[in-house]
Amino acid sequence: MTAYRATAFNPRLDLELKREVAVPPHLVWRAWTEPELLMKWFTPAPWRTTACEIDLRPGGKFRTVMEGPGGESNDNTGCFLAVEPERLLLFTDALGPDYRPTGGGFMTASVTIEPTAGGTLYTAVAFHKDEAARTRHEEMGFHHGWGAALDQLVALAKGL
Repeated sequence: MTAYRATAFNPRLDLELKREVAVPPHLVWRAWTEPELLMKWFTPAPWRTTACEIDLRPGGKFRTVMEGPGGESNDNTGCFLAVEPERLLLFTDALGPDYRPTGGGFMTASVTIEPTAGGTLYTAVAFHKDEAARTRHEEMGFHHGWGAALDQLVALAKGL
């Protein structure tokens, strides 16, 4: 199967996490699209995802609330730009539900799910508006954080 990309990867602006995981694509999809499952893995510990709303359609709402051990909170609302079952999620926080501009936005992200002989080739890409935003996201721990979240997703999916 040919790798699918929602848009071209630009190494100056984008960050990528790509890994083959030993769970089938339909379980990766469930973990990403069922709020009660997403809340169990989405945020690397000790942070927690305490709320999640998913309206799984282009223009549909994607909201998560993450809470840190020191009482920090991050309420992030965006919308899905593309939804291809068991293959692609593309979402952004630059637009809210029904494509209404939010007046800001940190990133657009894609998750591609491709079947392999051993499970799933999982590719997550964070697209940023400029190099400063990319650098800031990398310094916030993109690779460690998104990798830890993926580890949590895999552990959850293996128990489904």
